[in-house]
Order: sequence, then C-alpha cells, then structure tokens
Amino acid sequence: MRTGFFYDEQCFWHTGSGYAFAIPVGDLVQPLASGGLPEDPETKRRIKNLLNVTCLGEELNMRSAAPATREDLERVHTSKYLNDFKSISDIDGGEVIPFSTTPFTKGGYELASLSSGLVMGALRSVLLGEQKNAYALARPPGHHCLPDKGMGFCLLANISIAIQNARSSGLAERFAVVDWDVHHGNGTEAIFIEDPNVLTISLHQDRCFPPDTGNIEEQGTGAGLGNNMNIPLPAGSGHLTYLEAIDKLVIPKLKRFKPEVIIVACGFDASGVDPLSRMICSAQTFAEMTEKLMKIAEDICDSKLVFAHEGGYSEVHVPFCAHAVLQKLSGSKIDAGDPLAPIMDCQQPNSEMLGVYSGIIKRYQSYFGL
Repeated sequence: MRTGFFYDEQCFWHTGSGYAFAIPVGDLVQPLASGGLPEDPETKRRIKNLLNVTCLGEELNMRSAAPATREDLERVHTSKYLNDFKSISDIDGGEVIPFSTTPFTKGGYELASLSSGLVMGALRSVLLGEQKNAYALARPPGHHCLPDKGMGFCLLANISIAIQNARSSGLAERFAVVDWDVHHGNGTEAIFIEDPNVLTISLHQDRCFPPDTGNIEEQGTGAGLGNNMNIPLPAGSGHLTYLEAIDKLVIPKLKRFKPEVIIVACGFDASGVDPLSRMICSAQTFAEMTEKLMKIAEDICDSKLVFAHEGGYSEVHVPFCAHAVLQKLSGSKIDAGDPLAPIMDCQQPNSEMLGVYSGIIKRYQSYFGL
C-alpha cells in the first residue's frame, strides 16, 4: 500500500477576494490572488508543484474525493449556519458572520464541502485499509470552525466532519486529533469537549489565536473530562521544544487513550518565517514529529495515521515542510531539503532559553500527571 494524497485543483480556487470588488469570480472564473489575505492558495498549490518537480508525487496515490454531503455536514454544524452559508454562496459570496475572517466567493459552500470531503476520503481510505496512511491537502482549513460559526479562515470543521462520518459508518469509535498548527484548535475542541471517545490535543503558540482559548486548564467536560489537552508554548519555541512536547506530553497521552486512528491537524505556521506566528520550526521539525507519530501509531493503532492540512502562510517554506512530512509518511528517499534551514538554525533558542522551555514542559507533565 502507498501513502494516499488527497487534493483537488478546485480547492485552490477558494478565495476571499473578488466579491468586494465586483469581480465575477466563481463558477469557471478562476479567482485572482488572495487580495491580501494570508490564507493564500499558493501556499498549498506550491506543495503539489514541489511534489511534481521532485517526483515524490509519483510515489503517492494521488486522488480526489467526493464532497461532504449535507447529511455529513449536519452531524457537526447547525442547519441555520449551513443554510446561511449556502444562501450567501449561491449569490455572490461574502461572510456568513461579518468580520469573522472567513470570506468566500460565489460557490464557496461547494468548495468548502469538497475540502471536508478530501479529509473524509483520506480518513475512510486508511480505516478501510486502502492506504497505509494519508494526507489531505484541504482548503479552506477547518480547525477553528464552530458548529454555528466560521472563523479564522475556516468555514467547515473538516476533521470533525470526517470523524463523525467514519463513526456513523461504523469504521471506528475512538479517535485522537493531534493539532500542531500554531494556532489553538478551538473548533475541534469545542465540538468534542464532552465526547469520551475523541481525544483532542493542541500544541500552539500561547494566546496567539484565538487569544482567549487554549489554556491548559480546559481538559474537557462531562463524559469528556480528561480528553482535551492544550499545550500552549511560549513564542520563540523551536525544534527541540516541539520534539520534547511530543515525547513527554503527546505520546504518553496517546498511549493512555489508545485510539483506533490518529489524525494530525497539520499546520505549518510554526515555521520560523511564518507571518502569523513567532515560532522557529523547520522542515526537519515537522519531519521528526511525523516520525514520532508514525511510531506511536504503529504501536497502538496498527499504523493508522491521517494528516489534514490546516494553516501555514509562507509561500516559500510551507511546500518544503509538507514535502518533508510526505517523505516520512511514504518512506521515500526523495529529499527536497529545506532552503531556509540555515535561517532556522540561527534563530534557535540558546541554552538558557532551552532550559526555560524545558522547565515549562516539565510543569505541564506534572499538571497532566504524565
């Protein structure tokens, strides 16, 4: 079996620009550039381009998937939200909730449904044993989206929709989501906050976005108490801090929970050159975190591992971070390297700061009883 790579050119056509300037984008009119929004199609299209140029794409099972249906969406989202979204999408686009940083053009509802469908397809293919693991290049992203509100460039809760689809099909019951996007996965957390069979873990820059969520005190409620883990990391955290957090916090929590599949909310905005964060991860950081999760997935859930693309806003660096992840997932020998590695190496915390960050991880270990 090969690594599945789920993508669709149409998802690169999602954009927030155009509708405000009377440009008739949508249907068969490909949108222009993002109009200034950081969530730009090129960060993701360039991943596919790099895979083509290095020929790593030839070693992947590249495919699209069917869009999520209304039934799929309603397992997570309210009817009112979906109706409002569809109504605006059918006309000219806009925002379901003004100033929520989730603009879209005409047809945005269908493109978001396709994005959710890519994650659904990736998860189902792994659970059905069709792929050894899978990566969904989903766009728009989803981990900030709430049942009744889009936010932070996220219009539908892609991973949550995929989980509920797999659950309704009887493919699995216990799921773990590891979110290493630099921003807190507040939407996924909110959707599963009371669910005893979904573990949600978020590593994120402390108080970055949303600034009022992601505290370690939030560990779930009701039957889901203990199944939510927030790991807020201080700005300036780099390669070694992220690996220590995976080793000492994430992996022990996964071992205790014993999911049937691990899903990674894979944002690359902890990159040291990302415009929306202040972390210092390199392509090698993401590669090593992938290796660690592949090992724990082998140990506890028959290697069932799915990646769903979230954020990452450096058009130059994101493709190399994603290529490094896909090289590990597929076991390929094709290495694109990291042209920005020297910059990342120069920025890494000194020994004194590493001691501070390590102390924070140790306090979190104690807090979570790990």
